[in-house]
Amino acid sequence: MTAPTSVALSVPSTAPPPPRLVGDLAIWLVILMELATFGLMFVGFAWARRSHPDVFAQGQAQLHLTAGTINTLLLVGGSWCVARALQALRHQHMAVGRVWLVAALATALAFLVLKSMEFRERFAQGIDLDTNVFWTLFLLLTGFHFLHVLVAAVLLALVLWHAGAARPGAFNLHGAETAGVFWHMVDLLWLVLFPLVYVMR
Repeated sequence: MTAPTSVALSVPSTAPPPPRLVGDLAIWLVILMELATFGLMFVGFAWARRSHPDVFAQGQAQLHLTAGTINTLLLVGGSWCVARALQALRHQHMAVGRVWLVAALATALAFLVLKSMEFRERFAQGIDLDTNVFWTLFLLLTGFHFLHVLVAAVLLALVLWHAGAARPGAFNLHGAETAGVFWHMVDLLWLVLFPLVYVMR
């Protein structure tokens, strides 16, 4: 008598997908270089403040803490909008994703407008890179970050355009994630820059 043959039952796997690096590898290399650059600038700012406390105290007293706080809320809100947009785009909810992208882009543009007003006020006061060590470092740090926000805004605008032009199911999520990673880096840099430059005395 032949023994019964055991039949292996196929059970669908419920294991989560393996983790992956979000965004393009090149953008992560850029981010590492940018973080290193800003890190050196942050250290230089802190060292210079320790060496010239009176100059820094006088300069920081002229900064608008309220405007800096508003800009912080804008960038943090922008990061939340970008995260919601990417979540919607991953599920091919293109209309919802576009709404969140518009909101994120609006926070970036609002930041740029407020920062431009601050720069214009400083220049009207005769402040420039040669005024003193505080204003040199302030303009270099905030100006460099301003350019990064501008680049992030351009990337978000491109993602928004592609989200509107892509056929259903044919959207390039990889490019959107790459732009999102860059935006989050810009937000992270400001979360260090704001307390270091505007708050800490």
